[in-house]
Amino acid sequence: MSVSTDNRVSVNTYRKRTVLFVLIGLLALTGVQAQARTADVQAGIAQLENIQAAFREVARKALPSVVSIQTTEVITTRQPSQMFPFFFRDQLPDQQQQREYRQRGLGSGVIVRRDGTTFYVLTNAHVVGNATEIGITLSDGRKFEGKLVGADDRKDLALVSFTSRENIPVAALGDSGDLFVGDWVLAVGSPLGFEATVTYGIVSAIGRNTSGISGMSGFTDYIQTDAAINRGNSGGALVNIRGEVIGINSWIASTTGGNIGLGFAIPINNAKTAIDDFITKGRVEYGWLGIGITQAADAVKAELGLERRTGSFVYSVYRDSPAEAGGILPGDFIIAVNGTNVTDTNHLLRLVGNIAPGRTARFRLVRLGREMEVTVRVTARDDEQTIAQQASKLWPGFMVAKVDERLRDQLRLARNAGEVVITNVEQGSPAAIAGLTAGDIIQSVNGKTVNSVRDFYAAFSDTKSSELLFTLYRQGNRLTIGLSK
Repeated sequence: MSVSTDNRVSVNTYRKRTVLFVLIGLLALTGVQAQARTADVQAGIAQLENIQAAFREVARKALPSVVSIQTTEVITTRQPSQMFPFFFRDQLPDQQQQREYRQRGLGSGVIVRRDGTTFYVLTNAHVVGNATEIGITLSDGRKFEGKLVGADDRKDLALVSFTSRENIPVAALGDSGDLFVGDWVLAVGSPLGFEATVTYGIVSAIGRNTSGISGMSGFTDYIQTDAAINRGNSGGALVNIRGEVIGINSWIASTTGGNIGLGFAIPINNAKTAIDDFITKGRVEYGWLGIGITQAADAVKAELGLERRTGSFVYSVYRDSPAEAGGILPGDFIIAVNGTNVTDTNHLLRLVGNIAPGRTARFRLVRLGREMEVTVRVTARDDEQTIAQQASKLWPGFMVAKVDERLRDQLRLARNAGEVVITNVEQGSPAAIAGLTAGDIIQSVNGKTVNSVRDFYAAFSDTKSSELLFTLYRQGNRLTIGLSK
């Protein structure tokens, strides 16, 4: 069957038109998709611009209240005198003269309060040090002479004041208790002398403690951030996305001396009471309980039935202390303060330290497997030197542990030598004065055989006992030592 030429033309024309329509459709669809992609890009840019505008607003709000602090400290050294002629030197004693030089430092601070013409700047204690001169420079370049109001090495905080009748912004203080890991934060300060510098990052961790870090106090925890912090940032502000100060930048962990993303700030909630104390008393007051505390070893916790518990172990109690008056005994394991669960020894130290002297507090504890609660009226904590001088009041003044196989082999102890060993004796304590030493094996207390750490601390549960008689095993010898409060 043949097809006419006209029919073939019609078929070809139809096919061409179909292809043309398909191409037109594809082009139209591509155009729509391109427009959609363009719209998505524009929407994304708009979102980024909103974020950028937010950062601009935070910086605008925070910068005016963050200052640069310049310090000068006079250092005195002694050098041999050159004032005597050579031929006199064999006849005269060594003569020395004092020489002074000025050491300059740089840090940051945050204006946290105004009282009339007096402005108060919060910074780190290590920023001001023993400075004899303190200069304050605002972000707009205005300069003022600063005066130290008070400093506290325990929290590494200090307050400096300056006077002015000018209009100077005061920082808005936020609530560091509302922080979460992942929150955006900005660090504001003067790193390496570059004033009014802003960096940003996130909250990397909260509640960081400094246990095991040399020279760091346990009286505060820290906010960890990857916002760039360098030397000179100390004392500056860590702010949230509302421009509120939620931390005081304090230190960095670094293998190079520069920022590697491990910066730490004191939570502003830990500093608020310090500001009031500095202004009203010139120093920070801490609550004092009067106990010697430690993180109990796993073996000790197992002996006392505390394997699943978090808290802090009381190994000694000061005589005439709030703890003694409130009924806390050696061997108690404190698990909560005023309803707040204690996570570790540093946490307990902070909880007690933040109790205002004169206030009463509820302490939940475990004593020989039994939970109980005592109420203690907390007093003001003395400085570390004064506390150290009170070692003679620390009862009993030593720690014990379970004798394990490693220690038994190391000391070549016979199986019947004993089960509880003295691990540490506080210098100047009643235990040290009586002659107890680390390594002594406790065989009995007041005539009762001691087969476990629990047995040992049961002796202290008898509140009528003011004297303890120890039978000890020491280097193959058996001896008896009495210990009195």
